[in-house]
Amino acid sequence: MIKLTFCLRRKPGLSWDEFSNYWREVHAPLVKSHAKALGVRRYVQLRTIQDREQMARMQARNNGSPDPFDGVAELWFDDQPVPRSAEGKAGAIALLEDERRFIDLAASPMWMSDEWEVIPMR
Repeated sequence: MIKLTFCLRRKPGLSWDEFSNYWREVHAPLVKSHAKALGVRRYVQLRTIQDREQMARMQARNNGSPDPFDGVAELWFDDQPVPRSAEGKAGAIALLEDERRFIDLAASPMWMSDEWEVIPMR
């Protein structure tokens, strides 16, 4: 199982609520509509809790760490997520075009990994 992790920062000018609503109401259904063609087995959105005091404590603990991400997207695949079919390639293009509407892509790192489960879900 391959996992793609995408740490998201919203585009400048978008409020956190605008970003979060777009991500949940527009982008999530788009991902779902292309999931089969792209080989997505699971998709999870993690939204950063908007608690400035807690965030300040965590940043102080880490000696002034960078600002937190606005959210994290996790996608699971059986194999490397390389779209091979015309439908998969079209889905990948559609998702990237949509991501450009609400994500600051240059400030949003992503990577693929093998998931190593330490404490399994019960």
